[in-house]
Amino acid sequence: MSEAARSWFGGSVRAEPADAVSADAGPSTLGAELAEDGDVGGLSAEADNASSAEDSQFFFRHKPRRLADPGGNAFNRLYRSFLAARAALGLALVATQLITALLGASASLGPTLLCAAYACQALALWLMPRLQRGVSARTLSRISSPQWWLSIGVDLTVFGLLHALDRDAGVNYGALFVMPVLMAGVLSPRLMAVATAAMAALLMLGVAAWAMLEGRDVGLRLTQAGLVGSGFFVISLLASELASRLAREEEAARGSMELARQQAQLNRLVIDEMQEGVLVVDRRGHVRAANPAARGLLADQQPVRTAPFQLRGVAAWRPLVQAVEQGFATAAWPESGHDLILQFDSGLQRSLRVRMRFTRKQESQAGEDLCVLFVEDSRLLLARSQQEKLAAMGRVSAGIAHEIRNPLAAIDQANALLSEDVMEPRAQQLTRMVASNVQRLKRIVDDVLEVAPGVLTPPVPVDATHLVSETCLDWARTNQLAPGPSDPLSCILPLQSLLVSFDPEHLRRVLVNLLDNALRHAEPGPASVQVQLEAEPGEGAQPRWVHLSVFNAGPAIPPEVERHLFEPFFSTRSRGSGLGLYICRELCTRYGAEISYRRSANLARPGNEFSLKLRPVLAEASGSASVVPAPAGNPQ
Repeated sequence: MSEAARSWFGGSVRAEPADAVSADAGPSTLGAELAEDGDVGGLSAEADNASSAEDSQFFFRHKPRRLADPGGNAFNRLYRSFLAARAALGLALVATQLITALLGASASLGPTLLCAAYACQALALWLMPRLQRGVSARTLSRISSPQWWLSIGVDLTVFGLLHALDRDAGVNYGALFVMPVLMAGVLSPRLMAVATAAMAALLMLGVAAWAMLEGRDVGLRLTQAGLVGSGFFVISLLASELASRLAREEEAARGSMELARQQAQLNRLVIDEMQEGVLVVDRRGHVRAANPAARGLLADQQPVRTAPFQLRGVAAWRPLVQAVEQGFATAAWPESGHDLILQFDSGLQRSLRVRMRFTRKQESQAGEDLCVLFVEDSRLLLARSQQEKLAAMGRVSAGIAHEIRNPLAAIDQANALLSEDVMEPRAQQLTRMVASNVQRLKRIVDDVLEVAPGVLTPPVPVDATHLVSETCLDWARTNQLAPGPSDPLSCILPLQSLLVSFDPEHLRRVLVNLLDNALRHAEPGPASVQVQLEAEPGEGAQPRWVHLSVFNAGPAIPPEVERHLFEPFFSTRSRGSGLGLYICRELCTRYGAEISYRRSANLARPGNEFSLKLRPVLAEASGSASVVPAPAGNPQ
């Protein structure tokens, strides 16, 4: 790219409209950004009052903005500064003419009128933004541009005429050429700046040559013209170099400010989305910044306002204020944090785990200036710890259960062989006890492996009507429940097939677990255990949900037991594993189903009811899938 096509303040000259960056374009791009964002750190009151959702989405909604017309701000400021200097110079020239006339010196009418005209033009160009429209580094890089003639061209012409008309007055008007040369060096490409310096030097030499033709002191005038012309070139090159450095530094600064703005926005996004509360507090208890999670932990019934706000003055926050004071006093805090209890006026009590990190001033060792508080609900910490323990215990249990299978099978086989040879009643009783406990251990191993981490079985369309009917019949035969009026099991199934998304074996296991629990806690009598399958109406013929409920008549479950129903290893029986209902919940969660317990509202026969909400299969989704066929009859 040639030097003529290069502008220090406009970058490469592009094919843009001439008024792309005008002097009256209003606030600069960077200035507008800072006016919107408040500051680079993004901690202004306006930015804090914006919602966290808007802050979080801003960074991804807008790509990093390119700086429109790099360097345009400096160009506008310098251009207006030169216009002000031209106006001041014009007034100074008029004042010089007036003072000369007042002192009694003979003043020529031509230079006086020329100075007055120049002053009027300079003032008009400076005070009327309309005349500045279209001025840019691109327009000042061409001599044919009207904007170039309104400033630099007018200066060269007027100063040249003054120097030519007032050759004998003793006033060195040649020094005035410094203004257009300096202006071109700062605002124009280097080639244009050198051309302007050459024009000014040629005008000086032309006036000296005119004096030579009139027979004046040629040597002195030519020497002065040569020296002054050389100075014009030096000024032009120095101004051009300084302008280029200024343009590069401003472009780098604006790029850094843009990156800092984006980094601050990214930091705000990350902090706002954190589950852990973050507070930035100073020594006076003044909260400089707080993310939504922290404000939620400090709130009782009314939401906490956005930062900045004061921790002091709220009785419930007193433990937090004391912790901050203690942290600043000792400049230390336990690495793992410390538990604090906030007691609110409404009676709500919240336990918080508080961790502190401090920032130290570099220039002073007097103490800490700010501290960052990481606040988290102790209940969430406890729940997460329990989940981690359960996950670790599940992996260990799965490994142990897998290793138990082989010796357990060997014990079962050896006991079966032994039972064939023994004839004594006492020995047969012992072998039956061994067989019973082996089966019990097998069930526990199967339960542990069922919920252990592993490959998930994909759901398939299952005919729930057929599966529930078949499972209930098999379960009744296994538990030796004789069919008839006194049968404790009652099944109410729909006539049509109901397709659900589940694994057949897992759904059968859930139903068997619920039936075992129901029979174990049911009162004796006919229909004391009831299974019902029905569809919840939805849009058109497609059901919304498929409900499978298992009811048993009996006393209510105590509240202290109800809250632990679906927890692992919780059982009211001494020989129970406590995994039955937990396995049911885990299997339902895998396939998008829900399981719940409620006390039956039937006053005629009160009891307990476990209900499953199964996800139905769309008719078009099940068209190509294999489905368990529906039964021929409907058992009651």
